[in-house]
Amino acid sequence: MNSKLLPSIPLLVAGTFAAPAAAATVSVTIPKINVAEYHRPYVVGWLEPAAGGQARTVFVWYDVKKGGGEPGTKWLSDLRTWWRKGGRSLKLPADGVSGATRAPGTYQIPLPANLPAGQYVLKVEAARETGGRELVSVPITVPKASGSATGKTELGAVTVR
Repeated sequence: MNSKLLPSIPLLVAGTFAAPAAAATVSVTIPKINVAEYHRPYVVGWLEPAAGGQARTVFVWYDVKKGGGEPGTKWLSDLRTWWRKGGRSLKLPADGVSGATRAPGTYQIPLPANLPAGQYVLKVEAARETGGRELVSVPITVPKASGSATGKTELGAVTVR
């Protein structure tokens, strides 16, 4: 599988580059599905406190360039769990969160650097036109976040390190 690193902004410290202070990185694999009519999935990742509470969107990949009478945001409600948890109130495109759909491959996304210590559940949801939907959950503890889960159809491995 192809591995892609989504851009992050390095911090300039005394003339050298330092990595952002993010506690962890999420790795999301979109599997290659051999079907006659393949469409890239809409994919979203968000964090929820394990004990319940406000969801925080980490990334949302959709058809950001589609406009007109049926903009790409029209089908975000197909990401049903995220949509109900707060996706419908998110103003899109959201700076640093929104991005285009992705081809099959593995992608790296940094977790927000300002997460308070505690227990969370990372949820990654995918929906594909003429395809299926899938939700994968990974429990993590910040600051030493790690965990993984694997989807069955629309998502492959989802790993936090």
